[in-house]
Amino acid sequence: MEPMKPMPPMKPMKPMEPMDPLTSSESQWWPQGLSKPSSTGSQGTLRYAFFPADRRLVVDRDGDIRQYDTGDHLINGISQTGQGNGVMGEARFTSQHGDIDLTSLRPIQS
Repeated sequence: MEPMKPMPPMKPMKPMEPMDPLTSSESQWWPQGLSKPSSTGSQGTLRYAFFPADRRLVVDRDGDIRQYDTGDHLINGISQTGQGNGVMGEARFTSQHGDIDLTSLRPIQS
């Protein structure tokens, strides 16, 4: 019986790269074709992503995803007006020009 031959040395493995959460299919809920968002967030059942290169704000309200033209607004936050008694108010977004209502932005037809 012949003795066992030594195993060849392991080849170096390529280091793993961290996942970019904004390209993960689970976290990218906005439509394809937009650039990388500069800000994302949520408030209650509403979530948003702002794409300054595209001048787009994408809003998901309970699964209803809509796009808006932001013009020269640079969106960097969200708040909601209070209605009381557990009823949510309207979303207001913060930009360099102050707070703006979602209804003041032009909807983009998909």
